[in-house]
Amino acid sequence: MKNRYRLLISVFLIATLVLIRFYGPSIFYDPFIDYFNGAYLTDPLPEFDTSLLFTNIGLRYLANSIISIAIIYIVFLNKGGLKFSIIFYSISFFILCFFYYFHLNIDFKNGYLAAFYIRRMLIHPILLLVLLPTFYYQKILKK
Repeated sequence: MKNRYRLLISVFLIATLVLIRFYGPSIFYDPFIDYFNGAYLTDPLPEFDTSLLFTNIGLRYLANSIISIAIIYIVFLNKGGLKFSIIFYSISFFILCFFYYFHLNIDFKNGYLAAFYIRRMLIHPILLLVLLPTFYYQKILKK
């Protein structure tokens, strides 16, 4: 695949991630948006439907993951990296969901920051920012 096509596809995929970020609050159920935007200082924990919350987190994570994995593949064209990324994203999802569920069940008694960052990793493509430099560094080491 020519570099210019790879660049165009990558830009399109990044724009798609931006659109998910922009329209995410109106598409996906998340009662913690206002809470983590500052209401945690004065308001109690909002009421939420656990199954609906985790279903929507899962859908948003899935959308971000598919696009992020596609970006990683388009940039590096490495099937081994593709397989690793899929496994990494899958394991990360279950680990992050477990800890987020734990923090929700204890009503953030250990503080809200851990839950805030776990939620952020679940609903935003932060893992892409970890994997891209990792694969780039690996590519440099192989040369």
